[in-house]
Amino acid sequence: MAIARSVHINNMTRTHRIAVIPGDGIGIETVAATLRVLEKLSALENFSLDLTHFDYGSARYKSTGSYTPETFPDELRPYDSILFGAVGDPDVPDHISLWKLLLPMRQIFQQYVNCRPVCLLPGVKACVNTAATPSDLDWVIVRENSEGEYSGQGGRSHIGTVGETATEVGIFTRFGCERLIRWAFELASGRPRKLLTLVTKSNAQRSGLVLWDECANRVAKDYPDVKWDKMLVDAMTVRMVRNPASLDVIVCTNLHGDILSDLAAALAGSIGIAPSANLVPDHSAPALFEPVHGSAFDIMGKGIANPIGTIWSAAMMLDYLGEKAAAARLERAFKKALADGATTADLGGELDTEGAAQAVIDRL
Repeated sequence: MAIARSVHINNMTRTHRIAVIPGDGIGIETVAATLRVLEKLSALENFSLDLTHFDYGSARYKSTGSYTPETFPDELRPYDSILFGAVGDPDVPDHISLWKLLLPMRQIFQQYVNCRPVCLLPGVKACVNTAATPSDLDWVIVRENSEGEYSGQGGRSHIGTVGETATEVGIFTRFGCERLIRWAFELASGRPRKLLTLVTKSNAQRSGLVLWDECANRVAKDYPDVKWDKMLVDAMTVRMVRNPASLDVIVCTNLHGDILSDLAAALAGSIGIAPSANLVPDHSAPALFEPVHGSAFDIMGKGIANPIGTIWSAAMMLDYLGEKAAAARLERAFKKALADGATTADLGGELDTEGAAQAVIDRL
């Protein structure tokens, strides 16, 4: 049964339909904790969340041979957003779990903007010594999310022979590149510094990423107020560490954004508290919000996972849904909890998952 249960939080006027997919590992624990926070927040801010839980995950795969029913796009499409936990299981190869659940949703629903904010949070020790003040590391990484290096094109042949061959084909379209880069320029135009850095590797990848660069040159002409520059991805890793204050909005291809956003989260103190949003800018299909931390096999089931990454992702979801006051209130609350040291062991605290969530609730 795909739909596990349906819950209605608060009987208020503004209602948002949310598909909840806890998935695997610590995602199950952090999503449950986050829903407690959202229940309290919705009462305070007078909106309603109509939640439907789905059992899409590795347990379903091991039981039925499929992460989702074939009809899953039709089941999820009516929802405003998806709150997602994690996918991954020690008994399932990673390329199966990822391609049977998360990546199909990104592509089918054209969640082509992967947005990952990164900043120095109060009470969290940064891992980059060159950031003297919080404003020195305050980035938004905008990652192309539906094509590029993760298009799923390629295959294997001559398997088991000395000539065994595998190909992985990156697909870059002018349409796909321009819509993502334009979204990033729009974001940069609305931020105080009006600064954008395009990440590329067009010196070695002379087809797809040359098109990427050309698209950026075209789009940039429409945003004369935005100062922008271009960095090769290898040089970008050095700049992120040595000169974080020189960056603001960073726009990347699918693969480059995947790697650089994890580096960014680590520089800011912990990948365990990093959020992400898989956006559909025109709201024609559900967007998906998830923490970056993954299933975390080593601590799953222990009730000690840090829920802040999921809570922050939920704040991004509320902002996307138009509940901007609630999103801001939730962000203030979890930042205050961090500043007070009310967090889990990974950040030096003593709370379990539920205790960390309660600390946020207490500060709403």
